Amino acid sequence: MSHLHSVSSEAFKHHCIASLKIPSPDPHHMIISCLAVHNNLLYAASLNEINVFDLISDYSHVDTFSNDLSSSGSVKSITFHITKIFTAHQDCKIRVWKITASRQHQLVSTLPTVKDRLIRSVLPNNYVTVRRHKKRLWLEHWDAVSDLVVKQGLMYSVSWDRSFKIWNASNYKCLESVNKAHEDAVNAVVVSDNGVVYTGSADGRIRVWERSVVDHNKERKSRHMLVTTLVKHRSTVNALALNGDGSLLFSGGCDRWIVVWERERDHRMVFAEALWGHTGAVLCLINVGDLLASGSADRTVRIWQRGKENCYRCMAFLEGHEKPVKSLVAISSSSSAFNGIVSIGSGSLNGEIKVWDVYWDNNNNLNKKFI
Repeated sequence: MSHLHSVSSEAFKHHCIASLKIPSPDPHHMIISCLAVHNNLLYAASLNEINVFDLISDYSHVDTFSNDLSSSGSVKSITFHITKIFTAHQDCKIRVWKITASRQHQLVSTLPTVKDRLIRSVLPNNYVTVRRHKKRLWLEHWDAVSDLVVKQGLMYSVSWDRSFKIWNASNYKCLESVNKAHEDAVNAVVVSDNGVVYTGSADGRIRVWERSVVDHNKERKSRHMLVTTLVKHRSTVNALALNGDGSLLFSGGCDRWIVVWERERDHRMVFAEALWGHTGAVLCLINVGDLLASGSADRTVRIWQRGKENCYRCMAFLEGHEKPVKSLVAISSSSSAFNGIVSIGSGSLNGEIKVWDVYWDNNNNLNKKFI
C-alpha cells in the first residue's frame, strides 16, 4: 500500500524557536553531518569537529572538540553510554570521549584499542580478507564507520565495509563481527529492546539479525544470525528508526520513500505502507512518541502521525533550510510527544541547526502558544 500524502495543517502547528550556526570561519566546515542530545547538551558534528550547545541556557555554545587529525574525516554518528560519548569517523575508527567538570571534552580511547589489536594480531585466524591480497583484524572496520547505537550496555557499529560489529560499551572490547552483512555499504542500524538488530544498506535492503547460540571452534557461543531480508526500496537505504515498543520499523531511502514495516504475531516485520511526499532522498528519520519525523534532500522536514485507519499522514511541513536536511534529533522527551508538544532539532549541509516546536490539539489548547 503506497500513499502520496498531502499535508494536514489544521490539527498541527509549528514554529522555529531557534536557529544556530556552526562557529567556523571556513565555509567548508559548515556542514552538519549528525546531531545528538545528551544531558541537556546538543552535539552537532561538522566534518571532524563536534560543537556542543547548552539546551538550558538559550543554546549557548559550550565546547568544540576534535581529535586534531584532519585525516580522521567527517564524524558520521554520535551516541552515548552513561558518562562516555562515542563518535564514528570516516577513518574507520570509533573514538571515546569524556566530559570534564568544566564541560570540556577529552579523548579517552580509540576503538579498537591498541591493546586489543596487539593481542589479536598474534594469531593468523584473527585476520579476515577484506580485499584481494589484503587482510585486516576481524575487530577492525576497514572503511568509514557510518552509524552507532548503544543498547543495554552493548554498542553496535555499522560501516561502509559492509559489516557490523558489537562492542562492550564499558570496557571497549569488540565482542563480535558480522562480515559481509550486506552486498554494499551499510548506512544505518537500529536495535530493539529485545536485541533484534536491523541494518540498512546501499544495496537497497534491510536485514534483520537475532542472536543465536552456535558451535564455534568446539565452543558454544552466541552469534548474530540473519533472520530475514526486507525488500521494498528501489535504491539506497539511508535511515532507519523504530517506534517505542519496536512494533514498527521505518526506513528512508534515495527513492524518496519512507517505508513502514509492522511486526506480526510471529514477530516478523512485514510491509505495511509506503509514505510519499518528499521530493528528494530521505536522509534521516526519528520517532518521537507517536510521531515520525523525516528529513530530506528537498530541504524540508515532515512530521507524520498514524491515524485511526492505521495509516500515516503528513501532519506538518517544516521549511526554512537552504540545503539538504542531513540529521534530526529529538530535543524533548517522548513523553511530552504524547501530551501534544515536541521539540525537534534539524541540521543541514550549510551548517545551520534549527530547533522546532510542533504542537497539536490533544486538549483543545493548541492556540495558547500562538496568540
